[in-house]
Amino acid sequence: MALPKIDLPLFELTIPSTKETYTYRPFTVKEEKVLLIAQESSELQQVILAIKQIVSNCVNDIDVEKLSLFDLEYVLLTLRVKSVSNNVKFSVVDPDTQSTVELELDLDNVTLTENEEHSQKVDIGEDAFLMMRYPSVNELIYLQDSDNTTETMLSTMISCIESIVSGEEVYKTEDFTMEQLQDFLDTLPSKSIKDIEKFFTTMPTLRHEIPYKNSNGDDKLFVLEGIQSFFL
Repeated sequence: MALPKIDLPLFELTIPSTKETYTYRPFTVKEEKVLLIAQESSELQQVILAIKQIVSNCVNDIDVEKLSLFDLEYVLLTLRVKSVSNNVKFSVVDPDTQSTVELELDLDNVTLTENEEHSQKVDIGEDAFLMMRYPSVNELIYLQDSDNTTETMLSTMISCIESIVSGEEVYKTEDFTMEQLQDFLDTLPSKSIKDIEKFFTTMPTLRHEIPYKNSNGDDKLFVLEGIQSFFL
């Protein structure tokens, strides 16, 4: 006799950067094992690999390779809430007193922080602008592992230009070679490069602050930010 198959409920989530809606199921014991193994790793690549595996398993028809980092963080957080609980208890060490502090986090209170100065549209001249796309997680890992050389950063910038708009003309960057795009970038005012950099530095992020008092009675804040911070 075969063991019974447990049907899992389906929910909907909306990807922050694209506003596309997907259905997903809570993760099972199998995915939770992957999560626990990744928690024990200090390697960011191992953590990212585990998260991508869990998201691919639980979210229908999603291409995790195209998700931005903050999209991936958001999806993981959503899965965590539906699969386990929205309440997380954990401990941290206060940097001033070196004493352990017990904290509690309601994941429902964690929201995507958006910078008012952020825009995917980068002006490059009169009636001309670039439309940027968010870098994938793999691109950010590559950027991190390459020691942030100028050549690598410029390459990542170029790869994240989705289109170039001049007047009524729209030029899809996929129709041009990297060399052609590099030559085009070289003709732009230097301010344009700063504005492209601003696109990257002001991207949305999951961030949350938890106030607490240390053993000296001082008011402190514990800041959760980045994908590993939410691996609780």
